[in-house]
Amino acid sequence: MAKTPAQRIKKHGAKAVVPEHHLPPVINPTTTRSPRKAQSNSNLIVIAGVVASLFLFWYLHLLTLNQLTQLSGGLPMPDSLVGGFDQGFVEQLRRVLTGDALGQLNYLHKTAGTLFPLIFGFTWLLLIGSNVAAKPLRWALWSLPLLFVVARLWGNVAIDAMMSAPTLQPGQVALASTLTVVGWVLLVLSLVAGGAAVLLGRRSPKQAPQATAG
Repeated sequence: MAKTPAQRIKKHGAKAVVPEHHLPPVINPTTTRSPRKAQSNSNLIVIAGVVASLFLFWYLHLLTLNQLTQLSGGLPMPDSLVGGFDQGFVEQLRRVLTGDALGQLNYLHKTAGTLFPLIFGFTWLLLIGSNVAAKPLRWALWSLPLLFVVARLWGNVAIDAMMSAPTLQPGQVALASTLTVVGWVLLVLSLVAGGAAVLLGRRSPKQAPQATAG
């Protein structure tokens, strides 16, 4: 049976031969992340965010808000009006919507109406950030989804306040209508910004080998 280092030292004293022991390295080289792997992980998150955003848009605008028209005599909900609305439309809508319908609209704003802009905004920030290297351009493109999130969330609050107010005020209608239109415009511009970022990201790898060759 092989003796331990302590037993050898006890028997032979200073003349004992103790084999060297090498500790394993602290850092595991297999855990290092290459830039390509990091980009791949970022792409997976973006794809998941895009799928979630598409589902929430469908659920919010094409399913639930459309179903609420059955409780309003066919009148659309304010969120769906891309061109905005006036006080006459809101007064008509307030007359036909019952308390239960208003509660459903308010609940929808707090759930899917909140999740959609937040998830879309986060996804588009990541999409733009992973494809655009120039900081000024990246911040310019980032401003569109950020403003979209603010406009949509503020618009939800403004619409709920407008629909539940004891007395309808023209200022409430103007604010809610403006935020609704701005939200739709910023959504379209954010989509364009995301497409532009993807195109810039595809051109950058092609230009890098040309610059190296030159």
